[in-house]
Amino acid sequence: MQPQLLCPVEPRPFLKWAGGKSQLIPQYISYFPKNYSVYYEPFLGGGAIFFHLQPCQAMLMDINAELVNVYECVRDRVDELMLFLEQHRRFHCHEYYYQMRACIPTSSVERAARLIYLNKTCFNGLYRENSKGQFNVPIGRYKNPGIFDPALLYAASRSLQTAIVRIAPFEAVLDHAWTHRDFVYFDPPYHPISATSNFTAYNRYAFRADDHIRLRDTFAELANRGVKVMLSNSDCPFVRELYQGFNIHPILAARAINSNAQRRGKITELLITSYEC
Repeated sequence: MQPQLLCPVEPRPFLKWAGGKSQLIPQYISYFPKNYSVYYEPFLGGGAIFFHLQPCQAMLMDINAELVNVYECVRDRVDELMLFLEQHRRFHCHEYYYQMRACIPTSSVERAARLIYLNKTCFNGLYRENSKGQFNVPIGRYKNPGIFDPALLYAASRSLQTAIVRIAPFEAVLDHAWTHRDFVYFDPPYHPISATSNFTAYNRYAFRADDHIRLRDTFAELANRGVKVMLSNSDCPFVRELYQGFNIHPILAARAINSNAQRRGKITELLITSYEC
């Protein structure tokens, strides 16, 4: 399949990811800095902000090695990747899903195709690992899941051509972003707003209060350098206290992941910037 035979589409996330920002972008637009040269995103996830901004230069980071591998394969081996995705689409069924969930291929492109397949067919599109780093989400209730869209993957691949993608903790951005020409966007696992929402790890690495404090310190160090920094988090006293002295903007968001459907609705989140908008 050749990309020129497909109708072009605007790049957007090709994965489902908890906390994805696609629906919030209209509220974010007025807060993005007007001028910058290099974009950094240390919690890559679904990459909605990156795909919206389409920066000329970008460094994208995540601690999840399998997720980083997916982005590298979409950037560098998209045609080969889609051959494996077509195979998954052809054989998808209950038994096949659990067979794929239980095995981890050795080649990078097969691992990338496996993650995309599981992401599009698992329950709620939730990425979750056990303590051994094994994907453990049950199959979702989809009659005909859309496992991949060739036009969308080609669009994502084009956007990623000039991007560096790395496995790295969020503090690694301190080694790269130094001036007012740099823009860093942090989208960490949100601090829980209540005891019942105290779930902050979709992989084996939990993100706790101490991590949020280290993130605030990283945010502050970048801001002191003159770097333009933006961060998303939950609207709660802990986060407001951490970022007092910076610009705090309430954002209206939909709560999408909750076991109780009656608790899925509009809540406020915070968008924090180191600069005046």
